[in-house]
Amino acid sequence: MTPRAPFVCRLSGAPLDHVFVDLGMSPLSNAYVRPEDEHRMEPFFPLTTYISSQSLLVQLPMFERPEEIFKDYAYFSSYSDSWLKHAQRYVDMMIARFSLGATSSVVELASNDGYLLQYFQQAGIPVLGVEPAANVAEVAVARGIPTDVAFFGVATATRLRARGIRPDVIAANNVLAHVPDLNDFIAGMEHLLSPTGVITVEFPHLACLMEGNQFDTIYHEHFSYFSFFTAQQAFAQNGLTVFDVERLSTHGGSLRAFVRHSDSTAQPVRAAVLDMQEWERSRGYHDLETYLGFAPKVEATKRALLTFLIAAREAGKSVAAYGAAAKGNTLLNYCGVRRDFIDYVVDRNPHKQNVLLPGTRIPVFSPERLSETRPDYVLILPWNIRDEIVAQLPEVRAWGGKFVVPIPELTVLD
Repeated sequence: MTPRAPFVCRLSGAPLDHVFVDLGMSPLSNAYVRPEDEHRMEPFFPLTTYISSQSLLVQLPMFERPEEIFKDYAYFSSYSDSWLKHAQRYVDMMIARFSLGATSSVVELASNDGYLLQYFQQAGIPVLGVEPAANVAEVAVARGIPTDVAFFGVATATRLRARGIRPDVIAANNVLAHVPDLNDFIAGMEHLLSPTGVITVEFPHLACLMEGNQFDTIYHEHFSYFSFFTAQQAFAQNGLTVFDVERLSTHGGSLRAFVRHSDSTAQPVRAAVLDMQEWERSRGYHDLETYLGFAPKVEATKRALLTFLIAAREAGKSVAAYGAAAKGNTLLNYCGVRRDFIDYVVDRNPHKQNVLLPGTRIPVFSPERLSETRPDYVLILPWNIRDEIVAQLPEVRAWGGKFVVPIPELTVLD
């Protein structure tokens, strides 16, 4: 399908000539609505992803400036126990693999509330966070994590380098997708990194998104969606080389790329890089046609969720949801699900409580609300941590309630 607007690829600059999937109109996924603003208008933007036949980068055009998206950010990493464990394992691995110690230094880009850097700091390693959301950075600073409030790119890298900061490790975990100026961000990492330093970049693997039908991870804060193929292109054209890669289970399936200066010999390219290249090639991720077959799976998921909710309501069943997650907001807005189907949502994060979901205006409460109302079904919106959520809520099954997971296909858990 030919795009309806003259957008260009943020990696290659070539025209975006195909639609990947069209999720209609949607508000910003983390733009929660205060109760007093319930009857005010909120902006909706097209949520249509495109793919460049030249670079094969799947991407969403920028409809709202990052400064607006992140000015009062509601995502705090420390409210997920499984994510904290993931961060701890990462830190332990990096210290052991690269012999990090008191004379080393670590910079994390999009450092959020200090969830990861705290573990490096506890090991006696100097750290610095770079975080664009001032309200989130304040929490990190209060924890004793030094944090520079800025959007990262060449200008920020130049300023930090002028202060003598040349880190041995740059962690850029789950931030690459959030960057509208991709080349500026990666060039900034290349400029800041010490000559023999290592960058680790974690990002959701586009292959997992497609094979797991994870279309709800598409939202306006995520500008780009990477295969290993496109990630390698992005690093290579900015003077960086991927020398190792690992598969991760986080966010429905991610990759962790280990990156160095292209002119460095400190880290040889490992076999895992060639293996990943061949795996993607064998499954068609170097071919445009593979990407153009994704949209029908998305449409089938919408029909399945609506069929379930209609049947539940007609049977007199009550439905609540768990997790005021961005992915849930994409799903609910795309499917047109509002209070006529879901009574309310609960979330552990107090910053997301006592507000309304964007677009759908479904109210958000603390998890205690579930025990007070005992719904027949609890729809788990952050399906990537469904096991953690089920383990936290044994009382749901005790009163006869059931958990429902919408992705990759609608499933009622026994």
